[in-house]
Amino acid sequence: MNFQQLRSVREAVRRGFNLTEVAAMLHTSQPGVSRQIRELEEELGVEIFARAGKRLTGLTPPGQTLLPIVERLLLESENLRRAGQDFNASEQGRLSIAATHSQARYALPQVVHDFRALFPQVSLHLHQGSPRQVAEMLLSGEADIGVATEALAGYDTLVTLPCYRWTHSIVVPPDHPLLAYPHPITLEQLARYPIITYELGYTGRAHIDEAFAREGLAPDIVLSAMDADVIKTYVELDMGVGIVASIAVDAERDRHLRLIDARHLFEVNLTRLGLRRGTWLRGYAYQFIESFVPTLTRAVVDQAMQEAHHLA
Repeated sequence: MNFQQLRSVREAVRRGFNLTEVAAMLHTSQPGVSRQIRELEEELGVEIFARAGKRLTGLTPPGQTLLPIVERLLLESENLRRAGQDFNASEQGRLSIAATHSQARYALPQVVHDFRALFPQVSLHLHQGSPRQVAEMLLSGEADIGVATEALAGYDTLVTLPCYRWTHSIVVPPDHPLLAYPHPITLEQLARYPIITYELGYTGRAHIDEAFAREGLAPDIVLSAMDADVIKTYVELDMGVGIVASIAVDAERDRHLRLIDARHLFEVNLTRLGLRRGTWLRGYAYQFIESFVPTLTRAVVDQAMQEAHHLA
């Protein structure tokens, strides 16, 4: 048994059982991948994959049982490599962060700037995606750290830690009728106007929908987008009332808009930091986390990882 065999199995599942893609990913040939898988099956005495002729079509029941073990073995081999690197070059390496647009645009810039000053020899990679994509990047090992408001807590194989709480705000043009209403405004008053806000699954959108539903209201959402900058652009064009994360509003940058506090209308949101359970974090990764959330010290993160390991 060797790691190339294990990688062939893992990538075959990740690539939808397409051996051509697996071969490209592993920088080998398709016959080579088939041989690695078959040799492992012969050594274990079970068929891991179901087949239609020479084509893989899925996992067999034994394969479904073995896949998590394969994943753990490969994760521990990566942990071993990282541990060695940590001892030999603690301030060199690579750190991959996956975040939603709101986090990457508004919450992380200063942290990234400070991190680069502290660790200039660390190659920092910032990936953006939906909350679900952030979780998938963590699970696949593409990202070391994930930051998102929704979705992360729904994966058993991820360890999630609370970062900060935030609320929504309403943004309107300077002459909008909502500004003349006595404050605080109500959901019924807000629902009289077309609304521009986040796509489903992004930046607390679920709390917005839930608030209207509780009041029996059906808001006219005329446009939805993944990030606040797009939402504010269309609000400036007077296409509707914007509902965005409060952290996404800057008085100077958004001087052509007016802000209405909406914290009383929608439930408070919680941004979470996610890590893959059992992964080895380099020293500088802990530094990045603590720079982002000072309460998430190395001791706190390690304790959360250990507790997740015992619950597994």
